[in-house]
Amino acid sequence: MKTLTLVNLGAIALAALVPALAMAESLDGRSFQGVFLERGKTSGDADTLVFKDGRFRSSACDQYGYGDAPYRTTAAGDSVRFEAETASPKYGKLFWSGSVRGGKLDATVMMERKGKAMLENWVVAGEKN
Repeated sequence: MKTLTLVNLGAIALAALVPALAMAESLDGRSFQGVFLERGKTSGDADTLVFKDGRFRSSACDQYGYGDAPYRTTAAGDSVRFEAETASPKYGKLFWSGSVRGGKLDATVMMERKGKAMLENWVVAGEKN
């Protein structure tokens, strides 16, 4: 009887985990259109954020030499959290941390440049159809 109970508990745990895993992976193949804002500014650069083949890219950062990079996701209730780190040979690193809920993306982007204080930026975007 104990074996049956453990099997049932294992099946229940797996059933609960599958939707969370599916949601965490659901960013791949999606893109979001919005604006990249420097902290304290009310306007910024148009931006398209793309999640494709396990990689993340920001179109607003292309002109500064930032490439695409692997991204990580975790399920968080009814949203998906993501993180990525992109780099530019000239401008340093961008540390992306954000969430997607439904069709809305909100992200904080910390810019690290040698010899300068970290600069906080934001991206707000909606899913591109």
